[in-house]
Amino acid sequence: MSPETLDRVFGALAHPARRRMLTTLHARGGRMTAGEIADRFRHSWPTTTRHLRVLSDAELVDIEEEGRNRLYSSRPQALQEVVAWLARGIAQPLGGRGRAPWAELGYATLRNAIREPGGDDGAADEG
Repeated sequence: MSPETLDRVFGALAHPARRRMLTTLHARGGRMTAGEIADRFRHSWPTTTRHLRVLSDAELVDIEEEGRNRLYSSRPQALQEVVAWLARGIAQPLGGRGRAPWAELGYATLRNAIREPGGDDGAADEG
């Protein structure tokens, strides 16, 4: 899995509404129309479709056109790839031979991963 794909997956999973959409999709057999998904949430239609687009861009769902409907199907293998990526990093500590998989991520991604919530964003205080 490429670093760009990982960034999209983690970005998609960062939002609670998208995690709930994935859970709902899975609980309903792994396949639903956009309307069926939208009916389960209190979002506007544009917000729902925007969340679904993020999930699709992260390759967490597939979209299939069926007449006027768009069917969204869950892609559990994408999450399995992320779990495998994380497991390789845990099994292969940074001090060991070889590099942990997250060593391939860019500096900004790693910096954001270790930054304290609500902490400094890197900008110098002017004052």
